[in-house]
Amino acid sequence: MVGGRLAGIRITRWQITRWQITRWQITRWQITRWTVFCLGLFTCLVPHAASAADCPGHPDALGTARTLVVDPREHPRIGAMQYPETLPLRDHEVVLTFDDGPLPRNSNQVLQILADQCIKATFFIIGQQALANPEGVRKYIAAGHSIGSHSQRHPLTFSKMSAEQAKQEIDAGIASVTAALSDPAQLAPFFRIPGLLRAEPVEEYVASQGIQLWSADFLADDWHHISSSRVYDLAIKRIEARGKGVLLLHDIQARTVAALPRILHELKARGYHIVHVVPATPERPATPTEPEQWLTHPSSAAIAALHWPKIPSFVFAEAPTMPVPALSDFDSPDGALLLSAEPFDRAKQHGVPTPREAPWPSVAALPMGNAVAALPAPGASLFTLPYKAAALMQPSPAPSHHAEQAVPGAQETAGEAKPAAPHSVKASSTDRTAKVNHKTAGAHTRVGHGAHRTRHAAHGARRSVRIASLKKR
Repeated sequence: MVGGRLAGIRITRWQITRWQITRWQITRWQITRWTVFCLGLFTCLVPHAASAADCPGHPDALGTARTLVVDPREHPRIGAMQYPETLPLRDHEVVLTFDDGPLPRNSNQVLQILADQCIKATFFIIGQQALANPEGVRKYIAAGHSIGSHSQRHPLTFSKMSAEQAKQEIDAGIASVTAALSDPAQLAPFFRIPGLLRAEPVEEYVASQGIQLWSADFLADDWHHISSSRVYDLAIKRIEARGKGVLLLHDIQARTVAALPRILHELKARGYHIVHVVPATPERPATPTEPEQWLTHPSSAAIAALHWPKIPSFVFAEAPTMPVPALSDFDSPDGALLLSAEPFDRAKQHGVPTPREAPWPSVAALPMGNAVAALPAPGASLFTLPYKAAALMQPSPAPSHHAEQAVPGAQETAGEAKPAAPHSVKASSTDRTAKVNHKTAGAHTRVGHGAHRTRHAAHGARRSVRIASLKKR
């Protein structure tokens, strides 16, 4: 009986454990399901770029590397040929643009070439062309390309138009392209001036409408009467010179149709990538970029700043602000906090030890009342020296003068020593001659040698006196 109860208890505990395991498995399955759902939603929201792997039947296709979302109001004018800003492309990235379509005979071939390479581009459409061939406009949209407006009649006089004339030409072109579309939102807020003949009234009006004005970074001159080979050469040469940028072509030209496959093949061989540009919407925010990336000619400091590590912006959930302490918090009615000994006295009352006084004596504070006493001005008599003190300060005679006086004294001491006199005089004469010669030399040489010869003459005089006295004896 007891064993049966214990067995029942064990079974119950095992059932509880199994129920917990099952519950954990259900929770893990729910987490996995939500993760897959969020990833799928994120994939749908992010603009899709058609890479070469997504191009069925064309394994060697160039493809579209990524999609760049731009906000026309933040950057109203782009293009290195005319403006200080251009698209924030990375190295070896190219944006393909085509003007003046649609013209079915050539535009359809361009669309097929791009489709074979799974490339997305931007087309700037003339209003009259859209009215003449609305189906061609819808083909651009069906292929996933971006379309902008290129005026109504493509006049090459925008630089001479008044603001009102430019407004009518721009608005008419937008209306004609929109009429060919089932959804007006399919027209991107992009505009390119015919012939790139910019003018301030045009730029101001386009910017006021929230439309981004496009120029270009390089051309291929495909509207000129040149061969398709020349179009190819110019396109590759100018792309290589800059390394990235916006290429302007014309999909209505037969030479462009012939050159485009070679251009795309060479871009892939040289490691270039195609970027598709689309406008930002509330559901599709602009691609995060740095201001330096939009500069046409960035400085060296701006280029270096792009490679600096980004400082994260921390957002604190709760950051209370401490109040600034007031004088009333210290119980000091007169505000003299540092000069008052009240806090130390209060601390003594509560038994709190206070710092001991310094062992050295304190400096007494001197009264400042008599510190500005005027001192008498010194008199002239204070600077007058006595006669003897002034004589001591006179310069002493040169040592050579005393040396010259030693020779006559030696001659007087000799007395009757007549034979020695000529020698002594000769010595003195020699000494004087030496002095005269030495005067033309430097000061140091004159003093040294003069003193030496003077001592030599005096020594000769004393020797003559001694010899004369011995003969007399």
